[in-house]
Amino acid sequence: PGILALLVTMVGSFMCSLNIVKEKEIGTMEQVNVTPIKKYQFILGKLIPFWIIGIFVFSVGLFGIAWLVYGIVPVGNLWLLYGYLLVYLMAVLGLGLLISTYADTQQQAMSITFFVMMIFILMSGLFTPIDGMPGWAYVISQMSPITYFIEVLRMVVLKGSTFNDITHQFIVTAGFAILFNS
Repeated sequence: PGILALLVTMVGSFMCSLNIVKEKEIGTMEQVNVTPIKKYQFILGKLIPFWIIGIFVFSVGLFGIAWLVYGIVPVGNLWLLYGYLLVYLMAVLGLGLLISTYADTQQQAMSITFFVMMIFILMSGLFTPIDGMPGWAYVISQMSPITYFIEVLRMVVLKGSTFNDITHQFIVTAGFAILFNS
């Protein structure tokens, strides 16, 4: 389940960060600025397609690979997984949008996204347990949305946890989504 979180995160953050920067590079951002749409409409127009792609990638990974290839059948509620995924994708896409705001070229956006994702991935608990990390690393791991998504995936898919069990992770991820998108 942790690899599935990594896949969704990489696809969502990279694609979203490169999209806005491409608009800057080809010069269409000035045209967008003079159109009669509001800023939130433009942002939603850029986020929703990648949100749908993220849901598709998650579904293929969960049903096509985990279930059919490895025989991992989720023990918990699928609606709970997808509900959390929707909020998580907003956080990750918001991070990609934030990176694209500060990057001027696609190369710069890719480098920044790669740097941020490497820190998030290595500190997420995917490869090493978070409890065994030193104090400073534990604090960094708690500032990563991937950490919470991996926890939720493991809790719901492997243990059959309910919404009451993942309330803390849901609230923190919603906070990330609000922070990154605002």
